[in-house]
Amino acid sequence: MLKTTTGALLLIIVLSVAAETPTLPAVYVTHDDIQSFLKALPNNAVSDKTIRSVDVGGYRVSVWGVKRPKGLPQDANQHMTKVSEIYYILEGSATLVTGGTMPNAKPMAPGSTNLQAPKIEGGESRRVTRGDVVIIPGRTPHWWSSQDGDLQYLIFRPDPESKIALQ
Repeated sequence: MLKTTTGALLLIIVLSVAAETPTLPAVYVTHDDIQSFLKALPNNAVSDKTIRSVDVGGYRVSVWGVKRPKGLPQDANQHMTKVSEIYYILEGSATLVTGGTMPNAKPMAPGSTNLQAPKIEGGESRRVTRGDVVIIPGRTPHWWSSQDGDLQYLIFRPDPESKIALQ
């Protein structure tokens, strides 16, 4: 009898907590939103900017737009966080190197958790093109070693540490 009563009380508590937990709204980022955002990025600089970042209940998820003009020098990166990056290539093709090591890596700025170096040694090189998706776990070095032309892509960043600013 005690087990039944305890189980019933536990079930009532769980259901009451679940009933009080609000559901979060879905967030829509339309094709037009993305195209307008990308069109506004400068054509003469590497741009990696947030389109939208939201709290999804205990962590954040963000969508970023990236434009990388061919011919601009680009360092290898390693984000020293748990944030993974999911690239969806919209335009262009390039060679992406992932993994390996970054000799002489330095913080991107004082106090930054992002490291940069001129290259990656020992990584895996893959050619990516329009429509490809690449998942890069946090702490994994990555580098665009060459580009065939200008490159545009989206980055989806699940952020379990909730460090990316909401917008």
